[in-house]
Amino acid sequence: MKIKALPAEERPMEKGLFQGMETLSNTELLALIINSGTKEKSAIALAEDVIGKGEGIFRLREMSPQELMGIHGIGQGKAARILAALELGKRVAARPSASPVNVESSDDIASLFMEQMRDLKQETFRILLLNAKGDIISSENISVGELTSTLVHPREVFRPAVKKSAAAMVLIHNHPSGDPTPSMQDIDMTLRLMECGRLMGIRILDHLVMGDGTYVSMRGMGIMDSINENEK
Repeated sequence: MKIKALPAEERPMEKGLFQGMETLSNTELLALIINSGTKEKSAIALAEDVIGKGEGIFRLREMSPQELMGIHGIGQGKAARILAALELGKRVAARPSASPVNVESSDDIASLFMEQMRDLKQETFRILLLNAKGDIISSENISVGELTSTLVHPREVFRPAVKKSAAAMVLIHNHPSGDPTPSMQDIDMTLRLMECGRLMGIRILDHLVMGDGTYVSMRGMGIMDSINENEK
């Protein structure tokens, strides 16, 4: 059935505008992004094909333009709109708002970075800089690639913290394998950076290792307790 043949209150655009976008199904939301159907299929039917090809909406973020355009009825324009919407959602989820954001737990921090980092194909090391009130100052990319003492050097880690007068920071990096279990190298690097931070008066509150939809907090594991005790 063509969308225009549906009652106005059942059409995705009208339903979303007047009842709220949260009332739309995944298929209806994707149909809005696709915008138009073909002679054979409505936008809703095309959205069903795309979601079926991706085996659900969460696999969509991994699909290439070529995979999307391999679906009958999805050309360059529709593929570009789908990928643009996914990228926009990822950026919105990852970027702190303009007003000060205060983080009180590792869950708060993980929610800011999960969508941005869960699909990265290389290990990426970032820091989250905080002021004395716990408000976010900024997040900084430090290195991309295999994490070694050369790539993650204290000089590179603490330079932006000193420049922006940060009182504390949180270390964040991802495991492309999807398993967030810290390696011994991760732990050694964390303790080394914590010791440097202690000498500089910049506390490292936690180190989060991000996997695919899950994360590990080294603070929560008790790994950072020994140095934290020395700071008291």
